[in-house]
Amino acid sequence: MRSGSEEPVPLHEEFIYCCGAATHVLKCGPWKDLSKDESKNLPRLLFMIIPGNPGLAGYYRTFIQALYCGLNQQYPVWVVSHAGHCKPPSGMEMIEDTDIKELEDVFGLNGQVEHKLNFLKKNVSKDIKLVLIAHSIGCYITLEMMKRASELQVLRSVLLFPTIERMAQSPQGKLMTPLLCKLRYALYMPVYLLSFLPEGVKASLVRFALRGMKTCDESSITTSINLFSVDCIANILYMASQEMMKVVERDSTTIKQNLKKLIFYYGTGDSWCPQHYYDEIKMDFPDGDIRLCEKGLRHAFVLDASNEMAAMITDWLQDDLTKL
Repeated sequence: MRSGSEEPVPLHEEFIYCCGAATHVLKCGPWKDLSKDESKNLPRLLFMIIPGNPGLAGYYRTFIQALYCGLNQQYPVWVVSHAGHCKPPSGMEMIEDTDIKELEDVFGLNGQVEHKLNFLKKNVSKDIKLVLIAHSIGCYITLEMMKRASELQVLRSVLLFPTIERMAQSPQGKLMTPLLCKLRYALYMPVYLLSFLPEGVKASLVRFALRGMKTCDESSITTSINLFSVDCIANILYMASQEMMKVVERDSTTIKQNLKKLIFYYGTGDSWCPQHYYDEIKMDFPDGDIRLCEKGLRHAFVLDASNEMAAMITDWLQDDLTKL
């Protein structure tokens, strides 16, 4: 497998309603429709990325392109934003104008799980196997998806920097929980005021905020401009507040039932899932594929290490893909 390609990478972008909420989908590869009604040339396998929070598909643009090329362009690689985390294009509202109430609390943590299951049900044939690649809170969502929909043909789930337990007790959680659960409304007014700034000024502010990085993915700059939208920020912070309250105990039962399908990847200096979380899960599941980062990658790897992460994942999955 190769980790890059000089040829242009086919990338299709969609803004759709899923469970009644605005959803941004990036599709890498020539396959735009994987539903059962499409042609006979359906791929055998779909790589689907479940993002962290903020769950903006644009943060994973470079990652899915690198992954697609590393897979020799043989399989589609899609990333689906969290419901309501993207700023919809002009003419599209954050919530679909319909009398049908598709899902209560779609912007909450439980709603985001059902949102991904609903997307798969409506957009991907049941005959297609899945490789789920999840990041941060996306790992919790992925385990819940596997728990609730055991009929999914999941070949592998790769859980990157997994926030699947004791989020509020983590170093970052102790800092953020009071802000997210009690003070988040205070952030709406400054975001509202900043939303009136010209796009160029917003981009400059993002570059200033990320100035400490040696290299920063350009797509992260443009994607971060979504964070100047009050609607997006409200949904992002609301979901985050639920994470602090609901992600408490690790779901060891679901992990045990799916252990052979799971790959865990923990960071060494990750303040959302500290190393002793890795030590404990490694002790509880000695036969599991549970890895500790030796490269010093940050929790938000999409900001500066998308290519490196994609290369590692293609190496990890070579044996699985050879057996297809």
